[in-house]
Amino acid sequence: MKKVFYVLSAMLMISGLTVHSSQWHEVKAEENFLPALDTSVDCQINIIGGYSNFEALEAEFDRFNEYYPNVRLMFTKIDDYNNMVGTVLSGNDAPDIYVNYSWMYDREQYKASIDYAEDLADPALGLDLDCIRDNIILNTEDDVLPMVPVFSNTYGMLVNNDLFEKEGLSIPTTYQELVEVCDAFHEKGYDNPMMGYSKDETTSLFTVTIYPFFCGSVAQDEEAVRELNTLDPSAGEYMRPSLEKMVQFLSDGCVDLEACEEIEDNYEAVILRFFEGDVPMMTCSGDTVSGTKKREDRSEAFIANPFTYSFVPVPMSDEGAYFLDMPNLQFSVNKDSKNLDMANEFMRFLITSPELNEMAQNKGLMSPTKDLSFNSMYSAFGNVPESRIVSPEEFGLAEDAVYQFRQAVYGVGTGSMTVDEAVAGYGTFE
Repeated sequence: MKKVFYVLSAMLMISGLTVHSSQWHEVKAEENFLPALDTSVDCQINIIGGYSNFEALEAEFDRFNEYYPNVRLMFTKIDDYNNMVGTVLSGNDAPDIYVNYSWMYDREQYKASIDYAEDLADPALGLDLDCIRDNIILNTEDDVLPMVPVFSNTYGMLVNNDLFEKEGLSIPTTYQELVEVCDAFHEKGYDNPMMGYSKDETTSLFTVTIYPFFCGSVAQDEEAVRELNTLDPSAGEYMRPSLEKMVQFLSDGCVDLEACEEIEDNYEAVILRFFEGDVPMMTCSGDTVSGTKKREDRSEAFIANPFTYSFVPVPMSDEGAYFLDMPNLQFSVNKDSKNLDMANEFMRFLITSPELNEMAQNKGLMSPTKDLSFNSMYSAFGNVPESRIVSPEEFGLAEDAVYQFRQAVYGVGTGSMTVDEAVAGYGTFE
């Protein structure tokens, strides 16, 4: 009996150790990257893009070097990147990894940026693509994945959380609430409850505010998207609900366009105006938000009276806000790289929730991962229901169609054309 007891005890101990060891390895696998190549490999990995500095990526280089200390990683800015990337890829000093954009699909002048790209969907590469939001992973028609998002972008508004708390108001989640909040701030003496850049159509207050609403109105209508993309003049009617909503938004007194015209650009000027501390809501893009942290100490007003702020969707519908989900920056691997195995190894290291989230937080941009709760700046977008998340690349809205819409809503917003004129002019704006 004693022998049986000892044998059973030993078996239980071994079983317990096995379970514990298995659980430990699972935790370590989740927490740490496990090198798949010889860690003594000595080589250089070159990455190119259009950023003038990429400190967030360089921080990833440092972490990767903890595993591969002899791998030298370098990021190089290329002037006029969009037009030069094909030339650089065809040259003798072609990069191993390069920045790419989904809008380059099916455009002859950017053909090289797709042709040189390795298929990152190949399971043998081991990239954790499941950590990225599905609607911003964009395969080509032949089911090849030439690029993966490392940042994402959207439109919304910066909100001064302290002002909302001070005045006992809640951040609006529907259009009616937005109007009521603007009215309440007006009554409390705020001259500009809501502002935004209004001088240029590309990132104007009008585009930033209503474009997500427009995308939501056509995303499920394949015929509408087809007609918009072919610039069919009759497709202008698909813009009408959005243009009419913009007219309503302006007539409801949410913004003072004359005050907005004093803002010189949709980046630094928007940020510094918001940091004055008297604007509860400021429309802008996620790219603008990325510059806020570095500009806190450039604003005397913010230094004197700092406040907490975050970025939320603009609710232009009574059913709730749309989350316009777009890839911002994407990486491709040059399939002709002389160090292809190590280039893929770095991508395997980078394309994980911890690293993508870390890099996005350091850069101040939105992460492409499925969980946005880790960053209080963007967490509100993570609360938008899936039915109200739209991606123009996913449902196929072409750049030419987007340009036509921007021109139309800018004309209506500035009063240079009526809704009927904008609708009739679809496909003719230059």
